[in-house]
Amino acid sequence: MNPFPIKNEIVEEYKKALGIDRLAYATIRQIVQIANKLEEHSGVKFIRTEMGVPGLPPSRIGVDAEIEALKKGVASVYPPIEGVKPLKDELSRFAKYFMNIGIPPECCVPTVGSMQSSIALFMTANRCTEGKDTVLFIDPGFPVHKRQVAVLGMKYESFDIYDYRGDKLKAKLESILAKGNISAFLYSNPNNPSWICFTEKELKIIGELATKYDAIALEDLAYFGMDCRTDVGKPAQPPYQATVAHYTDNYVLTFSGSKVFSYAGERIGAMMISERLFGRKYPNLSKLFTTDIFGQVILKEVIYTLSSGTAHAPQYALAAMLKAVNDGAYDFLSETREYVERAKEMKKAFVDNGFKIVYDKDEDKELADGFYFTVSYPRMTGEELLSKLLRFGVSAITLDTTGSTRTEGLRICVSQTSMQRMSELRERLEQFRNQ
Repeated sequence: MNPFPIKNEIVEEYKKALGIDRLAYATIRQIVQIANKLEEHSGVKFIRTEMGVPGLPPSRIGVDAEIEALKKGVASVYPPIEGVKPLKDELSRFAKYFMNIGIPPECCVPTVGSMQSSIALFMTANRCTEGKDTVLFIDPGFPVHKRQVAVLGMKYESFDIYDYRGDKLKAKLESILAKGNISAFLYSNPNNPSWICFTEKELKIIGELATKYDAIALEDLAYFGMDCRTDVGKPAQPPYQATVAHYTDNYVLTFSGSKVFSYAGERIGAMMISERLFGRKYPNLSKLFTTDIFGQVILKEVIYTLSSGTAHAPQYALAAMLKAVNDGAYDFLSETREYVERAKEMKKAFVDNGFKIVYDKDEDKELADGFYFTVSYPRMTGEELLSKLLRFGVSAITLDTTGSTRTEGLRICVSQTSMQRMSELRERLEQFRNQ
């Protein structure tokens, strides 16, 4: 017997039990909870597209290196706050080989995932210069970044990139930076949730304005190289990953092992700080911290008080994976191409059943297939669409939570839907369309 559609009253009951007032503003974890409850109710496994978790096995290189490190006894030793030397060296090599930028090892700081990088940077950047106490988000973006700023009691502004691609970006960004209150601005590239990728023109605009207005560009590279249209996976040869670091010295790049190495469970990432910024003195920092040097505040004050560094063994895992990549012995991006194939199939299933792709272009180019895409359905808000899809065993998150102005849309993550389940997705979307 087909359990779908689940009665709307059941969805409302679970929403109330989980303290969800509106699905439009439910957190990712709340959507996970309601999908779990509805899955139990229906007795049928949901198509899970709400959470961006890896859908591939972790890199064996990392697993073996971590086991070996544990066998050598690192679990009983506090890791250095600045990170272990092998990892810092490989991060520096990686920046040179895959982005063509020079970042010394001392400016590469391992963190507890890129999430720790961002909160540490907010805590520091908003104290660098008196009057510059606000973070700017170029949206849509990862919802939890705004929660971090809120938890810190800090201020932020944001705008949706949708209507400001290409040359239009300069006027919009400058109109905000010219007010003089922006300490830093954050964006992801490729973008979570829309999967847009900033063009070289746009990155040049961002870099030049970061310099002009002395604001720090925080570039989130959690999905490094996963834009399938360009293969940036060959060490020390072009093409390289596009980055704002080619256009300004006011930058920090945040990197994660979660997606490119499917190593999310060990919470290992890093920040790569430009050499100039790492050593820069901001007199205002000494009002709160014991030093006014940006890099030292990050290390000896912020990272120290947050977690005293990041776990020892995962650092050796990431170091080993990066070394294999840097040596040309491991084609790390070839494995992530599985997401491209899933995205193609899932997009087709949605479009064939009347859905539209919301963010569909990088300026004049078709959007790449990859880890995420966005959808809408005629005459429905994102909240209405999600509420109905849940009744047919498909979960997602609304674009409302990402800072997008496209409140008709949902973010779809492809990682948890294997190719073997594409027929199930099609069947459920067909049921949805016919109701």
